[in-house]
Amino acid sequence: MDKYVIKKIEIEKMEGTDKVHFLNSNAKRTNKSLGDLAGLTGIGFHIIEVPIGCESTEFHRHHHEDECTYVLSGNGEVLIGEKRTEIGEGDFIGYRAGGLAHTMINTGNAPLRCIVVGERLPHDVGDYPNQGKRIYRNEGLKWDLVDIANIDNPEAGKK
Repeated sequence: MDKYVIKKIEIEKMEGTDKVHFLNSNAKRTNKSLGDLAGLTGIGFHIIEVPIGCESTEFHRHHHEDECTYVLSGNGEVLIGEKRTEIGEGDFIGYRAGGLAHTMINTGNAPLRCIVVGERLPHDVGDYPNQGKRIYRNEGLKWDLVDIANIDNPEAGKK
C-alpha cells in the first residue's frame, strides 16, 4: 500500500460504512476507517458518527487491548462500569486494557462525531457483561463467542 496521506477533502467525501453491533441493534454508527486506508495494521483509527439516541457499541471491555475516543462534535454520555459521565466536543476517553466495560450513548440533538483508536493485537479477549458473553479473537482464526457461565476456570478455586 502506497497511501500515507489522506487529505481532508478525501475524508469528507468518504461515505463511511454503516455498522450495527451483532449483539445490540441500537448500537449503530458510521465508520470511516482511516487507518485501514493508510495500511495501518497495529492500530485502528476511525472517525465515527453515532446517530441521535444510539449507542456506539455494545457495553464491553477488552482484556488485552487499549482503546480511546476523542469527541469531535456532538454530546452524549459515556458509561464506564456503572458510572455515567456527560461528554462533548474536545473530551478524551481512555479505555485501558483490563479496565471497566464501556459504551457511549448519543444523548444530544445531532450526530455524535468522534475519533476512535484501538490496538490490533494478534489476540484479544472481550467481555459483554450485559449479554453474559465472552469473545475470543486469535490471529488467523474465527472469533469464538461463548457464554461466560459455561467457561471452565480451573484457577478460580485456587488461593
